[in-house]
Amino acid sequence: MSHKERMLHMVLFELVALVLMAGLATYITGNGAGEMAGLALVISLIAMAWNYAYNYGYDKIHGADRSKRTKKTRVLHGLGFELGLMTVTLPVLMWVLQLDFLTVLIMDIGLVIFFVLYAIAFNWAYDSVRDQLVAKGKVAALV
Repeated sequence: MSHKERMLHMVLFELVALVLMAGLATYITGNGAGEMAGLALVISLIAMAWNYAYNYGYDKIHGADRSKRTKKTRVLHGLGFELGLMTVTLPVLMWVLQLDFLTVLIMDIGLVIFFVLYAIAFNWAYDSVRDQLVAKGKVAALV
């Protein structure tokens, strides 16, 4: 995956995640939509930086041919990503929401479960669409 494509992948992933996360956070916490959208944006920016670094390293270790990754590899990839991200976002959530560690940990575990499933589904869909576009010669500039 080229730098340009990696950036496209990251932005698409985060835009969809941002919409989902802001809506869910507003519903679950009862806090204002503006506050939750701001929190979602901060977490999204942190996640984008982590996403780029983590996936760059992951591709270096496991190879760049993403279409040959097994379900097990995709699950482990998603878990590793979310656990690393959780380490950084937990203090941010505690500070913004003014909640104790255990409450935020439980909330964050719920987010991790959601985002592991989301990451697996998003990456599978992205890779499938990408493979089809590459086969048709429509994304040669991104390869």
